[in-house]
Amino acid sequence: MVTEGTDKSPGLSAPSVTFAKYDKPYPRELEESVTESWTPEVIVVGAGLAGLVATYELTRAGRRVLVLDQENRANLGGQAFWSLGGLFFVDSPEQRRTGIKDSLELAWQDWLGSAGFDRDDEDQWGRRWARAYVEFAAGEKRQYLHDLGLRVIPAVGWAERGGALADGHGNSVPRFHMTWGTGPEVVRVFAEPVLAAERKGLVRFAFRHRVDELIVEDGAVTGVRGSVLVPTELGRGSASPRDVVDEFEFRGAPVLVSSGGIGHNHELIRRNWPEQRLGQAPATMISGVPAYVDGRMLAITEAAGGRIVNRDRTWNYTEGIHNWNSIWPDHAIRIIPGPTSLWFDAIGKRLPAPCFPGFDTNATMKAILAHGHDYSWFVLNHTVIAKEFALSGSEQNPDMTGKDLKLVLKSRAAGGAPGPIEAFLKHGIDFVTADNLTDLVTKMNALARPAHDGTTPVLDVADLERQIVARDREVTNAFTKDAQLQAISNARRGLSDRLTRVVAPHRLLDPAHGPLIAVRLNILTRKTLGGLQTTLDSQVVRPDGTPFPGLYAAGEVAGFGGGGVHGYNALEGTFLGGCIFSGRAAGRALAAAVR
Repeated sequence: MVTEGTDKSPGLSAPSVTFAKYDKPYPRELEESVTESWTPEVIVVGAGLAGLVATYELTRAGRRVLVLDQENRANLGGQAFWSLGGLFFVDSPEQRRTGIKDSLELAWQDWLGSAGFDRDDEDQWGRRWARAYVEFAAGEKRQYLHDLGLRVIPAVGWAERGGALADGHGNSVPRFHMTWGTGPEVVRVFAEPVLAAERKGLVRFAFRHRVDELIVEDGAVTGVRGSVLVPTELGRGSASPRDVVDEFEFRGAPVLVSSGGIGHNHELIRRNWPEQRLGQAPATMISGVPAYVDGRMLAITEAAGGRIVNRDRTWNYTEGIHNWNSIWPDHAIRIIPGPTSLWFDAIGKRLPAPCFPGFDTNATMKAILAHGHDYSWFVLNHTVIAKEFALSGSEQNPDMTGKDLKLVLKSRAAGGAPGPIEAFLKHGIDFVTADNLTDLVTKMNALARPAHDGTTPVLDVADLERQIVARDREVTNAFTKDAQLQAISNARRGLSDRLTRVVAPHRLLDPAHGPLIAVRLNILTRKTLGGLQTTLDSQVVRPDGTPFPGLYAAGEVAGFGGGGVHGYNALEGTFLGGCIFSGRAAGRALAAAVR
């Protein structure tokens, strides 16, 4: 037997979150018993968030659902479980309470400015999905989730701030609402009713069932066939063995593909990398998602006759760090930064506007890759890291994930950096600290990596000091031409940012705020923005533009709807919401179709 994933370095375990009384394992014969006495009305491929939402909607309508997944039951909920639980709401009560004025019109302006839809054919459904999704975010989305028991924290975050023109990329106002309970809570509110439906006999799970082919008969998808993988008791997120022990085939029902994207398939990411738009693909990439996010179902669905669009659109982060305590191979964590850290490329030049922390992901990616390097640097001090650094991942935020208010107050309101960040300062291979800039730069140079041409950069301490001192001189003045300092001043006008996210401007080289810190930032792979083209009912489209009978897609595999709801850029907080919205649409459409 292959034992991949069992002999890994000590890692963080998944957050201790259960799904009420429904978290007990079920006998394997129940999971896999699809007989003449129980036949599914819908087959769902993928037990991630989009698949769970669709199954929830289907069971609400009384439909029988078979859910297949190549992983074991421990991975129910997929990638969403590991997320920070960010949700994009428009004109929410949380926004209004903190003085944020938002509207459907402003959000739609931001979405269009960020998406940059410019492909009449490939974007035709994505643009329609975008309008429908923004209306959902400004309308019933919050109540829909609230009715399921989901709550968000009162502070609203300002992610992907843009920084150029009013009609360009970015959020004009804060819209990032963090779930109280993070990703596991988002999963829980759908998993519990689905598991209850399993108890009632409406749902059957077939875990460790890998779909290898869609069955097409008379021009319609009527089932799936594939391989049964060797059983495993590995924990959530671990890379699992791929030994095949049997085969399976299920027929007689329409199929929903909700299998996720390509985020851990670096070969596929490089094959589709938009070099003309962003520069040469990074030589080093680290994975922000588990190994099972392999993109297999995209090619399988295309081979059956489905259409893939916008292959070159993916969403990868520039603030990736190696997890010192990994759960999956090449496990990466993203720093979610406040706006104060100075950002330098690999040769020590400060990145231009709007390439500031948390402003414009793709513009920053292009600037970092421009000189043939695949990493960059944050330079900051302890005052900044204590207040402005957050880490992606439910396991990196145990206070929020565990809904432990006392721990939140202890770790975030008592001064100093939260425990997980201090752990990275102590153990993370991308972090260096020093009491002076000369020593800091010496340590930074020890972490340098070769460029594509084989040369390794050597940072010049004098030039780095010149750039930092130039910035520091402007802090004491009421006026500044430094666009980053202007952005910090703008951010501190908001109550949430001022209280919880953005430090008061100060000289970075002031010893009172030390020690100095540098963080090597790597390219972190994450989301697929293109995918299977779908109608507003989540029905997959054929290459000739006609709907494919019996075949539906939801979540990341469908570019979160239509094959590319985000266009070229995401506004953040939109990925979980995209799974929820497209999964809901698919479930409701299928429930109506199989009457």
